[in-house]
Amino acid sequence: MWKLYTLLTITMLLWGINLPMLKYLLTFMHPVTMTALRVLTAGITVFAILGALKLVRLPTKKEWTYIIGGAALNVVLHHYFLNMGLFRTTGTNASLILGTGPVLTAVCTALILRNYPTRIQWLGAIVGFIGIGSVVLAGGDSLSGLKLGDAFIFIAILVQVLSFLVIAKAARTLDPRVLTAYMLIAGSLLLFVISFIQEPGEFAKFTTVPPSFWVVFAASAILSTAVGHMLYNYSIAQIGPSKAAIFMNLNTLFALTSSALFLGEIITGRHLIGFLLIIIGVMLGSGAAEELWKKRKMKPEPS
Repeated sequence: MWKLYTLLTITMLLWGINLPMLKYLLTFMHPVTMTALRVLTAGITVFAILGALKLVRLPTKKEWTYIIGGAALNVVLHHYFLNMGLFRTTGTNASLILGTGPVLTAVCTALILRNYPTRIQWLGAIVGFIGIGSVVLAGGDSLSGLKLGDAFIFIAILVQVLSFLVIAKAARTLDPRVLTAYMLIAGSLLLFVISFIQEPGEFAKFTTVPPSFWVVFAASAILSTAVGHMLYNYSIAQIGPSKAAIFMNLNTLFALTSSALFLGEIITGRHLIGFLLIIIGVMLGSGAAEELWKKRKMKPEPS
């Protein structure tokens, strides 16, 4: 179990770093065209990895329904609204709204899958959310005056949460890593269609971007999107959407930390308090604290 927790922490690090990388990429390109090529690159990368491991297979007709559904939610709608939102709002607002993922996942899982988290896991989600609020509001932003970009970010996290439920069902018969590969390719093709309609002629800008763009683009596509989605979807299949989503609290922490490193933002004492609350939230919400407590109680007392 601790191996999965480590994988999820690494995934959140990759996703957190991806936020400032996307902000950088969007200074050169419009969102949909850039996202389409980035997701396609990620899909090809996943297929290359799975091909080397000899894990690729053709899905069944039923599995294709999950692939299309997952691609529509997790790839097309999530990445579309995420990048459209980042194009219009601040990184700190986006980080806070993305941090609502664990609570939304817990609610959707309870309502749709009838899989109710424990009281301690609910407490972990709430503590983590408080930590996220502390971290983000330390930057001086407030939630008053909701902007269109903020609404887009909320839609992005909501559809991603719904996609986790689809992925959890699909993973019963299809390796989630293979599912990820097909979802990314299918989703990228749909994004290309949208880009040709919404951003005609934007594809030509790829010939004018500086070399630094391609370095960041490769890191975002290969590490954050390809490897990150593979690890997260695999974790969903192992421990379920609710427990996996608790780790999304770390996404905000890593996003703001990487923004401080690469974009020059200042980390304050409130960030450190938020960091502590986020860690506590992850330990409680993931069930790790309960596991440690049970193991301690099961240990025989020294005679």
